[in-house]
Amino acid sequence: MSRPLKRRVSGWIWPLVIGLACTLTWSSPAGADTSRAGIGDALDTILADPLLKGGAAGVVVADADSGAALYRHRADDRLMPASNTKLFTSAAAMGLLGPDHRFGTDVLTDGSRHGRTLRGDLYLRGTGDPTMLAGDYDRLAKSVADAGITKVTGRLIADDTRFDAQRVGRSWAADDESSYYAAQISALTLAPDTDYDAGSVIVEVAPGAAAGDRPKVTVTPPNSYVRIDNRATTGSGSLTVERGHGSNTITVGGAIPAGAATAKEWVSVWEPTGYAASVFADALHRHGVRVAGPTRLGRATPADARTLAAHRSMPLKELLIPFMKLSNNIHAEALTKAIGYATAGRGTWDAGLGAIADWLKKQGVDTGAVRQVDGSGLSRMDNIAAGRLTELLLSVRDEPWYADWYASLPVACAPDRFVGGTLRTRMCSTPAAGNARGKTGSLTGASALSGYVTDADGRELVYSVVLNNYLAESVKSLEDAIVVTLAKSGEGHAEAVRPRAVRGATAATADAGLECAWVKPRRC
Repeated sequence: MSRPLKRRVSGWIWPLVIGLACTLTWSSPAGADTSRAGIGDALDTILADPLLKGGAAGVVVADADSGAALYRHRADDRLMPASNTKLFTSAAAMGLLGPDHRFGTDVLTDGSRHGRTLRGDLYLRGTGDPTMLAGDYDRLAKSVADAGITKVTGRLIADDTRFDAQRVGRSWAADDESSYYAAQISALTLAPDTDYDAGSVIVEVAPGAAAGDRPKVTVTPPNSYVRIDNRATTGSGSLTVERGHGSNTITVGGAIPAGAATAKEWVSVWEPTGYAASVFADALHRHGVRVAGPTRLGRATPADARTLAAHRSMPLKELLIPFMKLSNNIHAEALTKAIGYATAGRGTWDAGLGAIADWLKKQGVDTGAVRQVDGSGLSRMDNIAAGRLTELLLSVRDEPWYADWYASLPVACAPDRFVGGTLRTRMCSTPAAGNARGKTGSLTGASALSGYVTDADGRELVYSVVLNNYLAESVKSLEDAIVVTLAKSGEGHAEAVRPRAVRGATAATADAGLECAWVKPRRC
């Protein structure tokens, strides 16, 4: 595989490449470094593991500096990449929005002041910030009160028109609807925590004092938008926390044992615009601002409205940390629609994905061989080959923002969640620990890991591993074995690491095919 031609290749290399093309084996493709030919045999051995029997694998390894391919196994086969899709989305966001891009959330009015009374409507306008917290809405409300306003004669209007009204991605699973990792996308939303799980609430259930008592149920952030239907008891059994389709009633059922620790469940809300507006309205009331009219959703702010209060998010280069380390789907989709608005004036998936594809093509990625239908990889319609992911990983090393993007990738066995992320329990006590960086991906029957690792000689390698259609609960041990093998390899030697030798570090991350960061309490 040739590196996208963003770097000039010396003329003397081409005769060598042509010669190699005629002589190298299937595992050592044209342009490969023959001193590393042992990598092919080692990786072939790992891919022959019974865990992958009947499945599909695309694997590419390349030298990071030259782009020379060291190994290609079905590099052009399109497979489900799961959250490896976020590599495309995050890099395109850095390239198109810029590392200093910030989301804005503003309070505006087109009314007139009469003492402490504002005659007219109050507008809450969002631009897609997935990191807005209840405290941020409270500060906006306080700013309105500090301006001397105590009464608004009109309505509170929630302006989410920066994005379209399509709330969920193409072919997202219906049974994921109430799961926080598949929350609805809106230009006005709210996160309940500093993992920035936008569009969801945290439901906490504490057992009663005695068997048969109702458990105590609380919601974070406190709000009147969701309703709790507490049908649970204190006793033996299992607890269920579910939100019905099209509703914001969350039913708590089953049982929680007496003396048990408080159970927590992250649940998505129906219509996040209303959720954000409700929390903001409550904050206005706390700060002594009374809005006489009803709340209205989805109406645009007049062009001549003036700003009363403003909030700006952290810059994109900082937002990449919770986004990529914890594989946050909602961040990916908000950025996709923000890209659409910035490039085409339309905050839609189609506009955003079109701009991402155009940007990737300019980076040397063969986008004609890619199908990307969302920003996160939650859709099973996404089809990306390991070769295309490798093309991106090579090309972005030339970008001025590369260091910030590279820093957002999870680090193997780094214990801090905002360093190790979804790799923090993997490849421990191996040469890859603290060395390998990569983006994970997990759906039922689909797993991926792509990134960078330094070998025993100090040479940086790029790798992409995409595995599909397996029946095993997890194939993370095969991904780890490949990366650890690369970390141990050097000039003239490469020995396959037995997958089972590193499997113990990954068993805890498998949960019904979900990313470990999507399982609460978090498994990684």
